[in-house]
Amino acid sequence: MRMKLRGAGVIAAAMALVLVSVGVYFGYRQVSQPGCSGEAKLNVAAASEIAPAIQKAAQSWVDGGASADGVCVAVNVVAQEPVDVAAVVAGKHGVALAGVGLANGTATMPDVWVPDSSTWLMRLQSAASGFAPSNGKSIARSPVVIAMPEPIAQQIGWPQRKVEWTDLLGELTKGTSLRPGIVEPTRDAAGLSGLLALGAQAATLGDKAQSAQTAVLRALAVGKSALRQDLLARFPSAIDPASVAQALSAAPLSEEDVIGFNTNKPPIPLAALYLEPAPTSLDYPYAVMPGTDPIKAKAAEGLFRVLEDGDFKNRLGAQHLRGPDGTWGDGFEAPAGAPSPAGTPQVKPSGDSGGTAAGTSDPAVVDRTLATWTAVTLPGRLLAVIDISGTMGGKVASAGGKTRMQLTQAAATRGLGLFSDDWAVGLWVFSSNLGGGKDYKELVPIQPVSSGRTDLLGQLAAIKPKKGGDTGLYDTILASYKNVQNGWQNGRVNSIVLLTDGIGNDDPDGGIDHAGLLNQLKDIKDDKKPVQVIIIGLGDEVNRGPLDQITKVTGGGVFVAEDPAKIGDIFLQAISRRPNTPR
Repeated sequence: MRMKLRGAGVIAAAMALVLVSVGVYFGYRQVSQPGCSGEAKLNVAAASEIAPAIQKAAQSWVDGGASADGVCVAVNVVAQEPVDVAAVVAGKHGVALAGVGLANGTATMPDVWVPDSSTWLMRLQSAASGFAPSNGKSIARSPVVIAMPEPIAQQIGWPQRKVEWTDLLGELTKGTSLRPGIVEPTRDAAGLSGLLALGAQAATLGDKAQSAQTAVLRALAVGKSALRQDLLARFPSAIDPASVAQALSAAPLSEEDVIGFNTNKPPIPLAALYLEPAPTSLDYPYAVMPGTDPIKAKAAEGLFRVLEDGDFKNRLGAQHLRGPDGTWGDGFEAPAGAPSPAGTPQVKPSGDSGGTAAGTSDPAVVDRTLATWTAVTLPGRLLAVIDISGTMGGKVASAGGKTRMQLTQAAATRGLGLFSDDWAVGLWVFSSNLGGGKDYKELVPIQPVSSGRTDLLGQLAAIKPKKGGDTGLYDTILASYKNVQNGWQNGRVNSIVLLTDGIGNDDPDGGIDHAGLLNQLKDIKDDKKPVQVIIIGLGDEVNRGPLDQITKVTGGGVFVAEDPAKIGDIFLQAISRRPNTPR
C-alpha cells in the first residue's frame, strides 16, 4: 500500500505507519473477555495522520473488554489515503469522481472510514445516490491555512498584522514574486478547500472576478504537485536568498502539515496564515459504511463513544490535530499566532457548514470548481461543433429572453477564456446544406490557442442561426470524429464537444442513419488513438437514448441542459471530461 504522511518529518508517526505499509495491522488483537463470546472484527480505514490516535484508543478499549451485544470485539485500524478509499467506494457504486480514477487494488471497503474531510463523503453522495453512510460526525479538526516560509510571510506583514485575502489575491493576480503551489485538489481535501476559498474570494471582485479567478487557477496550476510530500519538498531547503526566491512560497495546507514540517527543524520554518473567512477545515468524519453487518455496526458505535472521550483529544494533540471543536489537547505544538479555537465547523452535504467559511460545501459549487480546474490544468485537443439550425434562435425565458445561440456563445467564450495557450482548439458549425453538399462547415481548424485565440473568439462571436436550417447531426458527428482522429496527438485528451438543441438527426437530404453511424464509428475506432465525443443537448426535447449509444462506442458522454440557461455549468463539465484510468 502506498503511504503518504502529512507533515513530512513526523518521525514517530512515520515509524508507526511503516507497519501498515507492509501489511501489518494497527490495533488488531483477538480477545476473549468474560461476558462476551465469539468475535466481531471491526475494520477501520483512517487517514494516515489520525490512524495512530485511533489505533491507541481502540487498543485501550479492546484491552478493557470491548464487546457488542455480547460478542467480543477486535479492531483493525489501517492507514489509507482518502483518495484510495474513495476510488473503491466510487467503483462499487459504478460512478467516477473527477481526478480520482479507478481503484489501485491496495485499498478495500472498510466497515468504518475516517477520511480527512467530509468533502469526500459529499462528493461521493453527490455522484452515487445509493451511498449513504451513517454517523459521519467529526472526531478531529485541522484548519486549512496558507503556508509560507517565514521570510516570505514577513514581507506581507506577518506576524505584526493579520494578512487578508486581498493581500494574497493581489500577489497571485498582479505580482510576480510569489511562487504558489497546491496539492492536486481533485485528490487532496486541503488543496480543494484552498481552491474553493481562493475562488470564492476572487468572486467578490465584481467586474474583475472572472479574470481574477482564471489568474488564480493558472498561478496555482503552474506550481501544483500530485503528492503532498512533493509539494512540501519544494519549500526552501537553504537560507540563502537565491534558494528562497526559487522555492515554493505559498500553498494551502492543513495546520497539521505545517506543524509536521516544522517539527523536522527545516532551515526555514513555515508560517501558518489563518485567513478570515477561514477555508473549510479538515474535519475527519467517522463514517460507518452502508451495508455493514449489524454486530459490526454496534461495535462501530462503541468505538465512536471511545473517540468522543476527552482523553482522545490528547491523543490527537500528539498527532498535531485538534479536537472537533477546534481546540487542542495536551502535546499539541501550536504554530506561531495560532488561535484557539480555529477553523470551521464540520461541513454538511446541504451546503451549510454551520459557520462562516471561505468557499462552500455545496456539491454543485465543488463540481463546478473542479471542472474549471481540470479544464485549466489539463490541456487537451478539442474540436467544438455548434448547432446553427433555425431553432437555435429561439428565446429562453429563464435567461431573460436571450437566445439559445447567445447562451451557447457565452458558455463557449467563457470556456475558451479558461484554456491556457497549451490547448489546441478548433471550431465547426453544423445545420443542413452549408455548402459543398455538406451539413457542416469548418470555421477554424484545430490549432494552438496561443496563435488562434483571437480568430476563435471572432468566429465564435459571429455565428448566427440559419433560418429554416435543419440538423444534420449524424453526418457531422462522423466527419468531426474522422477529423480529430486524423490529427490525433499523443499526450493529450483528443475530444469533440458538440452542442445541439435538436431532438436528433433531422437531415432532409438523407445522409447516414443511426445504425450506419454506429457501424462506421465501430469500424474506424482505434483504441490506441482514442477520441471521446461529448454531446451537450439543450432543452427538454433532447432524445438522449440514441446519443448515449453513440458515446458508448466512442467514449465520452452526454450532458443535457434541460434549462438552456444553465448551459454554462454543463459546458464546464464537458470540457473537463477526462477518461478514467487506473492510478
